[in-house]
Amino acid sequence: MRWLRQLLGGGRVQLDAGRQQALLRDVQYRYGARAQSRFPEQVEAVTGLLNGDDGLVVAARVVSQVADEAHADLQAQAHELHRRTGRRLLVHRRNYRPLWKEAGPALRWPLFALPCGFHPYAQLAAAVAVVGSQAPRLDRVTDPNPLLTRVFEVLDLTTAGWEYGRVRVDTDAAALADRLISSAAQVLAAIDDPPPLPPPIRELMRRNNTLDVHDPTGPRAVNGINLGARMRERLLV
Repeated sequence: MRWLRQLLGGGRVQLDAGRQQALLRDVQYRYGARAQSRFPEQVEAVTGLLNGDDGLVVAARVVSQVADEAHADLQAQAHELHRRTGRRLLVHRRNYRPLWKEAGPALRWPLFALPCGFHPYAQLAAAVAVVGSQAPRLDRVTDPNPLLTRVFEVLDLTTAGWEYGRVRVDTDAAALADRLISSAAQVLAAIDDPPPLPPPIRELMRRNNTLDVHDPTGPRAVNGINLGARMRERLLV
């Protein structure tokens, strides 16, 4: 793999594990739901922090940790539903849509209450933006393929939350979805042999409906988002 050859090539990448840990703590504890600033301002601030190769490593770690913890949360929810009701649910990371179609009203969207404390519209949105903007450098610090898989997982969870999980589509939610789509496209373009698009993404790309996007502080629709059109525009290259 090219990323492994880069890491073993010697002298090309200078990473600082201590700086990475400090950045991760800073991002984790200074931002999110507890912060006083609006989510777009937090995204801008965190994006500025995660510069350089160490920042890119941290951004990749944030995306992967969110995806892993969301999967663990859904597995726990499915186990609890089986214990209480006898209903057996399959939790498949490559395609969450069948799970949400079957049990959406009984599930809690996991991204608002992860153990790591990363908020989807703050730290996660910033990490996704960093991964996309620095996609050509990913293979210097990590294997981009599993990271791309995690980006698609989070995009799947985000859109399923809108459709089945009672997650409100406001400007912060739409900004996250747009960043996930754009970053997935940028990582795909940076990979020598990109994998096929996962099933939930292909399903959404066949659609052409526009969803209202609301003001975060009120009921007013201020915009619209056509996920299918956006995905076709960015992912079919």
